[in-house]
Amino acid sequence: MNKIIFLLLLLVAPALTQAQLGGFMNKVKNKVSSKANQRLDAKVDKAIDKGLDEAEGKGSGTAVAEKNSNSNTASEVEDKQPETTGVNAFSKYDFIPGKEIVYYDNFEQDALAELPAGWNTNGSGEVVTLDKFPGKWLRIHKGFVYLTANEKEFSENFTAEFDVVMQLKNNGWMFPVFSVGLFSAGTESTTDNSFLKNYNSNSAVAAHIYPGSYNNSRLVVESYDDNKPYFNSDSKEYAPLDKYYGKPVHIAIQVQKQRFRIWINETKAFDVPKGVPAGKMMNQLFFKVGSTNYPEEQYGMYISNIKVAKGVEDTRHRLVEEGKFSTTAILFDVNTATLKPESFGVIKEIAGVLKEHSNIRISITGHTDSDGTDAANLTLSQKRAAAVKEVLVKDFSIEETRIQTDGKGESIPMADNKTKEGKAANRRVEFVKL
Repeated sequence: MNKIIFLLLLLVAPALTQAQLGGFMNKVKNKVSSKANQRLDAKVDKAIDKGLDEAEGKGSGTAVAEKNSNSNTASEVEDKQPETTGVNAFSKYDFIPGKEIVYYDNFEQDALAELPAGWNTNGSGEVVTLDKFPGKWLRIHKGFVYLTANEKEFSENFTAEFDVVMQLKNNGWMFPVFSVGLFSAGTESTTDNSFLKNYNSNSAVAAHIYPGSYNNSRLVVESYDDNKPYFNSDSKEYAPLDKYYGKPVHIAIQVQKQRFRIWINETKAFDVPKGVPAGKMMNQLFFKVGSTNYPEEQYGMYISNIKVAKGVEDTRHRLVEEGKFSTTAILFDVNTATLKPESFGVIKEIAGVLKEHSNIRISITGHTDSDGTDAANLTLSQKRAAAVKEVLVKDFSIEETRIQTDGKGESIPMADNKTKEGKAANRRVEFVKL
């Protein structure tokens, strides 16, 4: 350290007086000592992180990082996928979406680098693409509230789902809180500016996710009625979250009158019997990122594949008694027959019906929206029906001879392919009792 101070002194001494020189030497000593300690701390932190990562079975990759803070495309450095993949990753998943789609948004029709059409915020947000994950995503920023373009009532029984990618890497500060919630706009517009400052003014319920490191993430649920606290949960741990930083996390919410449930991936994080204020009809979904010391280029929050559906599916009744069950809850990767893990809940329900009624034989038919060619969509729908059959046979031990498969492509639409909600409704799988 003395050598470093001497070299610095040679460089600046000609420009200093005798009095200044003494004060400068003290500053240099303090500065060098401080910098040396910082470097030592950094090395120690790195060694600790490496040891903890090895103990937790993590790789050495980093999470999603943007190529450029002004770019419309974010890149993923880490190639490693989540520790559990495929439909079996959600083996405990019992979430089933509502039967009628009210609102859907994956930003496919929105321009890059702009806020989606119909949305509102008190800050800024822009549609981007992510290298490792298909489709478009909305990047939301710290300190702001985001209201969707929805204008329809959700009903007293409904579900809400979306995917979120949290680009987070611990640099010593607390991560920003990520919030998702529902509220009733009353007589006001669902995107009224007043809700950007106070979404609790009529009736609201929100889940606040506190991302952490080393299995320290947690979750809190709260609700309000006429701007007064209605329910406030204790803080609940969700240890696996940091394993998914830089990867899509599926969040699902179910409201049945006053009952509020929320799933993070396959885990049911909360099931609150009286968490939702009674007598108020929810009609808006909002997102918020809390404050943080991390600069914009050091973190990222991206959301997509937002779906709200009303009603409650009765799989058993419709298949056994009505002889037909159609669902948009069986999801696939874009333009593939690869099932998404969140499809497990409804497939498990179908398997349960087939096990209870061993005499039932079924036909599984896949359907697509109108994007792409007729021929490609026909083939894709056939492969998707076959993929569902494969899970029923291999994972649930349903006899192969009891299941036929077919695909109709885009030929039998249930809704208008010109709207986002219509396309989502047309991407479906039908089960018919033979």
